[in-house]
Amino acid sequence: MLSPHPSGIRKYLPMQDGATATFDLFEPLGDHRTGDDITMVICPGIGNHSEKHYIRTFVDHAQKDGYRCAVLNHLGALPNIELTSPRMFTYGCTWEFAAMVGYIKRTYPHTQLIVVGFSLGGNIVCKFLGENRVNQERVLCCVSVCQGYSALRAQETFLQWDQFRRFYNFLMADNMKKIILSHRHSLFSGSSVKVIDVDLSRLYTATSLMQIDEHIMRYVKKPVSLKEYYEKESCKCAAAAGELADDPLVHDSLLNIPRTLKPNVIFALTLHGGHLGFFEWRLIVGYANAMCQWEKQKPACCQSGHLSEGSCTEEKGVDDRR
Repeated sequence: MLSPHPSGIRKYLPMQDGATATFDLFEPLGDHRTGDDITMVICPGIGNHSEKHYIRTFVDHAQKDGYRCAVLNHLGALPNIELTSPRMFTYGCTWEFAAMVGYIKRTYPHTQLIVVGFSLGGNIVCKFLGENRVNQERVLCCVSVCQGYSALRAQETFLQWDQFRRFYNFLMADNMKKIILSHRHSLFSGSSVKVIDVDLSRLYTATSLMQIDEHIMRYVKKPVSLKEYYEKESCKCAAAAGELADDPLVHDSLLNIPRTLKPNVIFALTLHGGHLGFFEWRLIVGYANAMCQWEKQKPACCQSGHLSEGSCTEEKGVDDRR
């Protein structure tokens, strides 16, 4: 089955540290059923961007239902976009996502937001919403799909062999290596040749994300311990959550985290689906439609300009194969 190719415009946002964030903007293909202006601000999974199959498919569904879509391209993920500073995306850096949301709010002052995060992107969007209540302004809900919740606990489970988790870890580590190596001149600028040689030799021999994080990624911001790095990168905020019981990446033990969330948070767990690739994207759009309709029908005195505490909805991981 061929994936759709929605037509969008790439935007470039200069960051304070010299980095250049990029995102793709897709206008709706019709009016939203509520008559309102609604924008989905979307954060993809690890090392992903707007050109990935699952993102294009989701955007196509959302556009047809009257949503504008803004999709973040993780810093360094696009093969044809060079880094402009010695920094790439990490598990929990919200700077680029915040810049994209800020652009949308300024450019479309009357739009309301649906926040959507996939996998690693779910961690970033929930962390973003929890960092400052100002970030929740004009947000109707948040949907987090197949998030791992805790980077530290997730990385530990990645070393297990059940459900081929260790194999998936190897594949993701291999992709991370390719991204880092493609930007090595930017990432290692300013370092001595000896330091670069040591770092690259460790990178070449790494077979897991944890090894890459230990030797490379935790130094992107400052040299903290791996445990501190994971704790700082993990989100503290949680919303409505959806998970898949057979997700090969999100271990069952991690599902205890969303199960402890507040009563007004939705946690959806399906028996089958895996991780992202099989997700039925119409389910997210249908949920977003329900939230928009609910907001529209509320009395004016009950409508708020920001996401109220506990109504941040993250819907983790429901896939296409059912």
